[in-house]
Amino acid sequence: MHIYFSGIGGTAIGPLALIAKQAGYTVSGSDKQDSQYIHYLKKQGVTDIHIGQTADQIAAAHDRQPIDWYVYSSAVAIENPDAPELAFCREQSIKMSKRDELLNRILQDKNLQLVAIAGTHGKTTTTAMVIWLFQQLGVPVSYSVGAKIPFGPMGQYAGDSKYFVYECDEFDRNFLEFEPHISLITGVSWDHHEIFPTREDYQEAFREFIEQSGRTYLWEEDFEYLSLEPAEEVFSLDSSEPGIHELQLAGLYNRLDAWLAIHAVQQATGASKQVLTEHMNRFPGLQRRMEELLPNLFSDYAHTPEKIRGAMSVALETARARDKSLVVIYEPLTNRRQHYMLDAYGDCFEGAEKLYWTPSYLAREDPDQRIIPPDELISHLTNRRIAQSASLDDKLEHAIRQHLENGDMVVAMAGGGGGSLDEWLRTRFAA
Repeated sequence: MHIYFSGIGGTAIGPLALIAKQAGYTVSGSDKQDSQYIHYLKKQGVTDIHIGQTADQIAAAHDRQPIDWYVYSSAVAIENPDAPELAFCREQSIKMSKRDELLNRILQDKNLQLVAIAGTHGKTTTTAMVIWLFQQLGVPVSYSVGAKIPFGPMGQYAGDSKYFVYECDEFDRNFLEFEPHISLITGVSWDHHEIFPTREDYQEAFREFIEQSGRTYLWEEDFEYLSLEPAEEVFSLDSSEPGIHELQLAGLYNRLDAWLAIHAVQQATGASKQVLTEHMNRFPGLQRRMEELLPNLFSDYAHTPEKIRGAMSVALETARARDKSLVVIYEPLTNRRQHYMLDAYGDCFEGAEKLYWTPSYLAREDPDQRIIPPDELISHLTNRRIAQSASLDDKLEHAIRQHLENGDMVVAMAGGGGGSLDEWLRTRFAA
């Protein structure tokens, strides 16, 4: 079967393309722009990728080998329901779906039980931690994770595996298409406002996801936030449990994510918490989660107030351990989010000595919404005296180099993909 993936450079579609290839399918795809993830996929053997999403390109791929299934990212249909690729597939009567239908097909065909990690923040890190623990126990596992990891590809199908570990995103209600064997909820706070117009809509979606799950682990705070009723297979965890203090990972949020991962793998394998904790203390991390690009220059994926607070907890612990002052560069992810988050930033950058705030990374935007400039966003901080607006240019590069020369620790927080602050850093500060 020939599967064509549209938006193949995305952190959800890309790993699924790898899995499909490893599971024996013919894989090709396209993306509107080149990126580090496209280069990564090509290194992993997915080479039939086209930049630009034209009718001619997909027609050429169809001529070489007829396409049986067209899988597209949510962004493709949202940005243009009549996109050339979509129109071509309709004309050719090619099966079309978003990624969830294909993944459910693979789970069914390969008889895999789903371990799903959902939540507003912490999904990628927790997914990587679960994968790491399975591997350290020597248990074969298939998985999809939305970041590069140093202990395997972003997506993997293992023929002898029983479990499939999946970063189960709520965007476009994707997570409601699954019935997991085990679910972890890493944290819940209203997001994706264009999909969930009210906070209650968002909460109801998570309640529905939990009802569809065989067994769920989540924190007491989220149990209460979702107004859940006690249930036999829903386990509410106390964030002050003594075992959490045995974890040696930097940052409270990392330790909490690790504790959730330990519960999932203990349930799946029967391994003791002590053994799993020892393995977790050797967790090597993952790309764009406090990833050190150069000595004292880090990149992180934080892009909501909750994620920023989590990243700041890790950054401040690391800076204190190195006896450094902390400098942050922040690129908000999407303008549409900022219209809902203005008053939520508050003190989330507390502890930083300096903050450079760059324009928002634009994706899937509402053309009728005003673009909120950095200075206006900064005005909503409680410690705005530390912040200044900046652009991805020579001036910012010079400032970063000066901070590093002065002995500061610099952390960039950005959630975007191609052309984001993260990619700009990797280009300007290539080792």
